[in-house]
Amino acid sequence: MVLAALMAAALCAGTAQAAPASRITSSYDDGPQETTLVVYSAAMRQAYPITVLKPRNQNKPAPVLYLLNGAGGGEDSATWAARTTYTKFFKNKNVYVVTPIGGAFSYYTDWMHRDLMLGKPMWQTFLTKELPPLINAKFNTTKRNAVAGISMAGTSVFNLAIAKPGLYRSVAAFSGCARTSDPLGQQYIKMVIDRGQGNIANMWGPLNGPGWRKNDPYIQAPRLRGTKIYMTTGTGLPGAHENLADKGIAGDPGTLANQTIVGGLIEAAVNQCTQDMAVRLSSLGIPFKLTTRPGGTHSWGYWEDDLHNTWPSLARDLRTR
Repeated sequence: MVLAALMAAALCAGTAQAAPASRITSSYDDGPQETTLVVYSAAMRQAYPITVLKPRNQNKPAPVLYLLNGAGGGEDSATWAARTTYTKFFKNKNVYVVTPIGGAFSYYTDWMHRDLMLGKPMWQTFLTKELPPLINAKFNTTKRNAVAGISMAGTSVFNLAIAKPGLYRSVAAFSGCARTSDPLGQQYIKMVIDRGQGNIANMWGPLNGPGWRKNDPYIQAPRLRGTKIYMTTGTGLPGAHENLADKGIAGDPGTLANQTIVGGLIEAAVNQCTQDMAVRLSSLGIPFKLTTRPGGTHSWGYWEDDLHNTWPSLARDLRTR
């Protein structure tokens, strides 16, 4: 109900007379350590809710983790807020955690052409150029950033870092496919965009064209040099979270079957992409940390584990050098 109201307010803000620049149109305190901003994007001519988790001690400057949702963009129930206890996890961490609500099926990129169903997403511009200055002006930050994302956004985090060198000290890709211009990667992307009834050619142009190569982290990997890289993936085989007692399954045999079969197939494809990216980075002499679980499907239990396990490394990267 609250999310629906915020989305409606954001839409109203975005459809009013276009502002000359991006800005925060409103701010709602959801608690002492959580704020929801409504931020107008000049690039997209629309406003979006942005959830910000705040450190307990806000008098001391803290770094920023941009934590992205998956294919639903936070507009559905498959979100960090709904599927994990990330609010509790970050309660005593010295970091601002910024999560946009929007961008479903967009790959958080700048689309080449307007799409009949998805409009003209310009999320790369928003996340790398428009939003960070507003966050730094609103909150007491150190201006040191990291970015992490799951699934669809596990691809996006690489391209965001490539688009704006130096903006992020670290990128963390949880079950993301880092190859976008090969047949497997394109099929995976098509599956995501089809869910939003979008036209894949509107994103980066014709398949196998220059737009796809430009936005392929595997091809553009040399541009990631100097950025700390963390990748996680499962093999697709059943793992620790494939059981009826798991909180994500909640005793439902249908959910368990879907997570095991569908989630397993998706993760197996993602695993291949991730292993390919690891080989590519190794060939370039670019350091990275890869965590390959012997089991594990494309599902939230593993991504919550990944966030918890990766956070200490991200925290170290975000400290003053």
